Amino acid sequence: MSNAKQFLQLIKHPVKFRIFLLSKLPSAFFSGVRVLQADEKKCSVKVPYKWFSQNPFKSTYFACLAMAAEMSTGVLALAHIYKREPAVSMLVLKVDGNFIKKATGITIFTCEDGLVIKQTIEDAIMSNEGKIITARSYGRNAAGEIVADFAITWSFKVKLVTT
Repeated sequence: MSNAKQFLQLIKHPVKFRIFLLSKLPSAFFSGVRVLQADEKKCSVKVPYKWFSQNPFKSTYFACLAMAAEMSTGVLALAHIYKREPAVSMLVLKVDGNFIKKATGITIFTCEDGLVIKQTIEDAIMSNEGKIITARSYGRNAAGEIVADFAITWSFKVKLVTT
């Protein structure tokens, strides 16, 4: 089984993933951000409209939408660097968001850039230079309408081994 598939199995385990969220991303845990589906190509993450994720205008707070969008791209990136030799670091460089409709229910963000992310990571390893990619994530409501879309720019580079 590939390292990416091992990581995706961990993400899909409801208890292990919630413990990870609570310990490493408590704001995502409390706002209800959850991975719905993930494979090497695509990841879908939901964020509900509820008390902890609301704004004063009776919709989901923009930061919670951004968190779900970033997670849909980040899970794909993490899957492709999980237990890699050499180890690869990743960093968000930029986040651009467009808000099209009011988010008043569950919003599901989907990123389908997994293979492009994987290739960018491979390029960073082969060249031993940092590589940058911008991944897109689209948030849709229950009616399938786009509520928001995000462009998350990631940097990947091989970690230096220190002795």
